[in-house]
Amino acid sequence: MNVRGAVLREMGRPRPYAESRPLEIVDLELAPPGPGELLVKVGAAGLCHSDLSVIDGSRPRVMPMVLGHEAAGEVLAIGGGEGADAGGFAVGDHVVLSFVPTCGSCGPCRAQRPALCEPGAAANAAGTLLGGERRWSAAGAGHLHHHLGVSAFADHVVVDHHSAVKVDPSLPHEIAALFGCAVLTGVGAAVNSARVGPEDRVVVFGLGGVGLAALLGARMAGAAEIVAVDVVEEKLEHARRLGATPVHAGDGAVEAIRQATGGGGDKVIETVGSARVLRQAYEATRRGGTTVTVGLPHPEQRLDIQAVSLVTEERTLKGSYLGSCVPGRDIPAFVAAYQEGRLPVDELLTHRIALDDVNEAFDRLAAGAAVRQAIVF
Repeated sequence: MNVRGAVLREMGRPRPYAESRPLEIVDLELAPPGPGELLVKVGAAGLCHSDLSVIDGSRPRVMPMVLGHEAAGEVLAIGGGEGADAGGFAVGDHVVLSFVPTCGSCGPCRAQRPALCEPGAAANAAGTLLGGERRWSAAGAGHLHHHLGVSAFADHVVVDHHSAVKVDPSLPHEIAALFGCAVLTGVGAAVNSARVGPEDRVVVFGLGGVGLAALLGARMAGAAEIVAVDVVEEKLEHARRLGATPVHAGDGAVEAIRQATGGGGDKVIETVGSARVLRQAYEATRRGGTTVTVGLPHPEQRLDIQAVSLVTEERTLKGSYLGSCVPGRDIPAFVAAYQEGRLPVDELLTHRIALDDVNEAFDRLAAGAAVRQAIVF
C-alpha cells in the first residue's frame, strides 16, 4: 500500500533542521504484513531525544531509515489473514508499540528481562523487523530500514506482533503513544530499576519526556522528596508545579542537590545521555545509594568516576533500558495508573503537530523548548 512517512537518508545535517530538512516527507510503499506481523494505522507518534540522536549522528543507525519509535494506533490487518497466529491480536485492536520486539524465548526473555532480548537487539541494529524482513521501499531507493521495529513517523506501519501491546481503545492516541517509550523508560526507571520507595529522596537529571516521566514515576511510588535538575527554566518551573525541588544544572548542581537532600539522593536517575552528566549524577548520590542511567551517550564517550567509592560507600551504578520493563505487563499497569489519576501522563505532552512539521519540531526539541511532541495523523 502507499503511505506517507518521514525518511532519514543521512545523519549529521546541521541545525536548524527547518532549513537543512534531514527528514524528507515522501510517498512510500509498504508491503503487506507477513506471518506474525500486524498492519497498524498510526494514530499518533511521539518525538524523542533518541530520534534526535539518530538525526544528529550521536546514535548511529543504518541508513536510509523511516524514523520514529514511539507510537500508538489501530490494527488493520494480520499477516496470514484473520485467525493467523499473531499473539492474540485482532483487527480493530488499539495498540501501543514498543521499541524492543521481545521474542519471548531467548535467555533474557525467559529471565523476565525482555529489554535485553537478543533477537530483538539484533533486528533493531540491522534495521529489520524481528523476523529479519524489511517492509519499506521507495521509488529509486530500494528497501528502507525500520527504526527499532516501529518506524513511527508514517501513517501506516508493519510491525512484528511482539512489538505491540493491546490497550484500552478509549485512550487518546497521542496519550497512548507516550506509553511506548517516555513512560516505559522513565516511569520504569523509577519503579523497576531504581525501585523508588516512600522513604527515598530522588533526584532526576534532565526533564525531557523521559526525565519528566521518571519524576512522575517517583511521585507515584511515594518518594519522600524529589529534586529535578535541568538547564531550562520553563522545565524547572514545570517540575516545581509537580511537587519537585528545582536545581539549575551546572557546576554547582551537585552541592545544591546535597544541600537540598541532606547529603545526596538515595535514588538518582540520569536521562540526559552525557557521560559528564552521569558523573554528576553519581556524585550527587549519597553513600549506599543507587544511580540509574537511561541516557544514550555517543558510543565513544567514557565515564570517569572514583572506582573505590563503589566498594567503600556501597554504591550501585546501573543501566536501565526500556525502563527494565516487561511491556505486556507494565504498559497496561501504567495505563491503569493514568486512568486512576495516579500517573498524569498528560503533563508530558506539550505540542501536537502534523507530519509535515516534523523538522521544525526537532529544532524545538533540540533547543529544549518542548517536553513531548506528538505527530497526530
